[in-house]
Amino acid sequence: MLEEGKVYPASIEGFASGGEGVARIGGMAVFVKGALRGERVEVAIEHIGHNAAWGHIERLLEPSPARIEPDCPYYGRCGGCQFRHMAYEEELEAKRQRVEDALRRIGGVDICVPVIYGAENTERYRNKVQFPVADGAIGYYQGRTHQVVDVADCLLQPKLDTVCRDAVKDWMGRFRVPAYDERTGKGLIRHLFLRTDSAGEALCCLVVNGRKLPHEEQLVDALRRAAPTLVGVVLSVNTRRTNVILGDAYRLLWGRDWLEETLCGHTFRLSVPSFFQVDRDQTEVLYRRALDFAALTGTETVVDLYCGIGTISLTMAERAGQVVGVEVVPQAVEDAKENARRNALEDKVRFQCGDAADLALRLEAEGVRPHVVVVDPPRKGLAAEVIETIARMGPDRVVYVSCDPATLARDVKRFTSLGYAPVKAEAVDLFPRTAHVETCLLLSRRADTEEI
Repeated sequence: MLEEGKVYPASIEGFASGGEGVARIGGMAVFVKGALRGERVEVAIEHIGHNAAWGHIERLLEPSPARIEPDCPYYGRCGGCQFRHMAYEEELEAKRQRVEDALRRIGGVDICVPVIYGAENTERYRNKVQFPVADGAIGYYQGRTHQVVDVADCLLQPKLDTVCRDAVKDWMGRFRVPAYDERTGKGLIRHLFLRTDSAGEALCCLVVNGRKLPHEEQLVDALRRAAPTLVGVVLSVNTRRTNVILGDAYRLLWGRDWLEETLCGHTFRLSVPSFFQVDRDQTEVLYRRALDFAALTGTETVVDLYCGIGTISLTMAERAGQVVGVEVVPQAVEDAKENARRNALEDKVRFQCGDAADLALRLEAEGVRPHVVVVDPPRKGLAAEVIETIARMGPDRVVYVSCDPATLARDVKRFTSLGYAPVKAEAVDLFPRTAHVETCLLLSRRADTEEI
C-alpha cells in the first residue's frame, strides 16, 4: 500500500497524456513528473487518488539515453512546455503511442498508428500567443495554476512577440496601468494577444476589463517603435468574471484589425477571434493528410463541420464538386465567405452559421447526402447527436481531425456502433515540445450497414 511522502523504487514503463512518466508500484499506476520511459528512479509520492498516484523523481538511478538538458530557463515553472527534457525523437514516439493507446483502450479498436509527422522547426513556430497579465508579470501560467510566470522570452514564440510584450510591460509600468486580478475582478489589463504571419507582420490586441485605456496613444507609439512590422493595435473588451480570454466587443486603436496568411495555396484573412492553427507549416501537413484520406475525385459533396474560417473547406474544394461548411461563430462564417471570394472558390463552397448538431439536422432535412464528412471539433469532441446525424446522412467516409486522442477515441467507439469502421490513423505534431498532438483518422461506412 502506497503512502504519501514515502520514496519507492520504480521503473518507468511509458508516458501519460500530460507527458509524465508512468510506473506501476504496488499494482497502482504512478505518474512521475519529468521521468522518461526506460528509466529507473526513486519516486517520492505526493498524492494518492482512487486509481492512481502522483509523484516526482527523488533520485535518478538510470537515466534514459533520450534525456537532455532543458534549454529554457523557465522550464519546470512555466506550464507551456512538457517535453524539453527529452530528445525530439522520443517526444514524437510518446505522442504516437499516446494516440494508438487511446484508440485501443478507450475506443476499443485495434488500429495501428504507423506514423507521426514531426516538425522540421521545433522553435518559434507559434503564430498566436495569449499572455496572461498579472501585477509585474506578462508570461504564461505555471503548470496547473493561474499564477503567472514572468517570461521574458519564450522559445516557442517569434522574437517579434517578445519585443511587443516588452513594450506593453514597459508602458504598464511607466503609466502605472493596473493588471487585472481574477480573484477580485479589479484591475484593467487581462491578456496580451499577439498574432504573427509568415511575412513577419504582427497584430496586437489587449484584452481589458473596461472600455478604454489610459494613455492609448503612448501605447500605440511604444508598440510601433518596438515592432516596425506591426500592422494594427486592437482593444478587446471583456468585463465578465470568466476564464474566457477574448471579449465580445472590439475597438481598433490604430492600423488594421487583420493579418493575411497563406495556407495550402489559399489566402486567408485573420482577425483577432479567427481560429487558425498555431503552426502553419505543420497545419499544411495535417490538411494534406485529411485531403488524402478524403480520396476525392472532383464530383463529391463534402460537409465540413466546425469549419472555422474555411481553411479545411477550401483545401477540400480543390478536388471536390461542392463543399458545405458549418460553423457556430458568426464572425468566422463571415471570414470564411470572404476567404472563399478571395480565392475564387465561392461557386464551389457555401458556409452556414449555427450549431453543428442543428445545421447537420437541417442539411439532412434538405436532402443533402454528402459523400464525405469532415469534422475538426474543439477539444471536447463531438456531441452524441452530431455523430448520430452524420451516420443518418450516410457518407461513404468520415475524416476526423482531432486535437485530443481521448475524445477522438470515445467518438470512434460511437461511430463504430453506428456502422462506421476506422480504416487508418496518422498523427501530426503541431505543437513541438508540448504534450499536445493532432490526429487524422479515416472512418468508412461498412458495406453491411443497414439504413440507420
